[in-house]
Amino acid sequence: MKFRDYYEVLGVPRGAGKDEIRKAFRKLARTHHPDVAGEADKAKAEERFKEINEAYEVLGDEEKRKKYDAFGQNWKHGDGFTPPPGSGGGGFPQGWQTGASGDMEDAYHFEGTGFSDFFENVFGGRAGRGGFARGGAASSGGSRPRRGRDIESEILVTLDEVMSGAERTLAIQPQGGGERRTVTIRIPKGVTEGQMIRAAGLGQPGTAGGEAGDLFLHVRLERHPDYRVVEHDLYLDLRLAPWEAVLGATIAVRTPHGETRIRVPAGTEAGTEFRLSGKGLPKGKSGDSGHLFAVARIAMPPDVTDEEKRHWQALADISKFNPRQS
Repeated sequence: MKFRDYYEVLGVPRGAGKDEIRKAFRKLARTHHPDVAGEADKAKAEERFKEINEAYEVLGDEEKRKKYDAFGQNWKHGDGFTPPPGSGGGGFPQGWQTGASGDMEDAYHFEGTGFSDFFENVFGGRAGRGGFARGGAASSGGSRPRRGRDIESEILVTLDEVMSGAERTLAIQPQGGGERRTVTIRIPKGVTEGQMIRAAGLGQPGTAGGEAGDLFLHVRLERHPDYRVVEHDLYLDLRLAPWEAVLGATIAVRTPHGETRIRVPAGTEAGTEFRLSGKGLPKGKSGDSGHLFAVARIAMPPDVTDEEKRHWQALADISKFNPRQS
C-alpha cells in the first residue's frame, strides 16, 4: 500500500501548528472545491478535494495526528506502508477499541466511506466493544446462539448529502481474511458531526443461529472552505473592504439554499454577526433548518498603488478618529 504523506498534501512542515494547518487547508480547499472547478475538471477536483479533506481530518485532529506520526519509522522505507502486525488498526481515534483479542481479525477494511485505502488501513473499522453484543457479554455455551459483534467505522459525509440525504454503497472486508460484503446504507437528511448511523444486521454474522451484529458509522462532515458547521448552523466570514464597512454595502452571499444578499449598514465593526434565518442545514425530517451566520471581517487590500496611498494619506490627515481612544 502506498504511504500518504498528509503534510505534503497540505504543503506544511511536520512541525506545523494548528493555525498553519488550518490556513493551508482553507487556501487549498478554496482552490480545489468542486463548485469552483470547471465542468471538465470537476471529477479531478472532487478527488483532490477529498484528499485535502482527509489530510486535514488527520492533521487537524490531535489524537489522529499523534497516531499518524507514531508510524513515522515506516516512512523511511519508501512508499510502501504496512501498519505494524497486531495493531488492529492502531490509529483508531481515542476511546475506540479493537476486538477482544486485539488481533488483525478484529479489524476491518472499508471501501466507500469517502476515505482512502491508506486511511482505512490506519484508522479503519473494527469489531465493536462488548464481545458479542454491544454492552453485553458472550454466551458461555459453545453451541448456543451467539450474536455477531457490531462493527464500527467512520464515514465522511458531504454537506450536499446533509442537505438532501443519500445512499452510500460500502464494501466491508475483514483484515484477517474472510468474505467481502457489499452493503447499502442510508445517510439521513440533516445528519450532524459525530452522529452515529446504525445499520441493523450489517455487523458480524452470528453463530449457531444467533442474529448478526450491527454496523455503526461515526459521521465526519467534509470540511468546507467557506462554512464552519455547528450542529445545524453555519458560520462564514463576510470579508468587507474598509470602505464597505464605513459606508455600508449590499453583499451577495452564497448559501446551501441559493444566493442571497446581506445589507451591511454603515459603520459595521469587525465581528458583527448577520443572521440569515433558515439558511443553515436541515434539522432531520422536520422541514426546519438552522441559521447561517455571516461574521464581518475587515479585509485589507494586499497591494496599494501610489495613487491609493495618496487618498489613504489624505483621509488620515483630515480624520480625527483615534481607534485607541474610542
